[in-house]
Amino acid sequence: MPAFVDTGLNVVHVDDVAAGHLLAWRQGALGERYVLGGEILPLAEILGKIAQICGRKPPTMRIPHAAIMPIALFAELWTRITGGTEPFVTVDGVKMARKKMYFSSDKAMRDLGYRARPAHEAFVDAVAWFRENGYLS
Repeated sequence: MPAFVDTGLNVVHVDDVAAGHLLAWRQGALGERYVLGGEILPLAEILGKIAQICGRKPPTMRIPHAAIMPIALFAELWTRITGGTEPFVTVDGVKMARKKMYFSSDKAMRDLGYRARPAHEAFVDAVAWFRENGYLS
């Protein structure tokens, strides 16, 4: 990935989400909702950590949302014309990236005892899974 947009995500290990669901089922209040999140990180930092785990260079070029939108439009059009499966960038993806997806798990931590491991562990396990399943060379 040569470039990225300025956005951010809440990164959580899938095993922590599964454990959080069990906590909510066992001790959550009926009708309540709980955010089962993890570490809040900007996309540039996420990509840097993953690149380090993979032994590759992280992307350094930040692309403004407005500059990537025409690329997304073209990618979707090209996919429709060629009958491809999925464009590498979508209009919806660019629209979503305009908002930083930062969420708080404070309620789940307080009410359920929910805890999430550091995002680095999620990245290490995800990269290992992708390697084991032939998605990475």
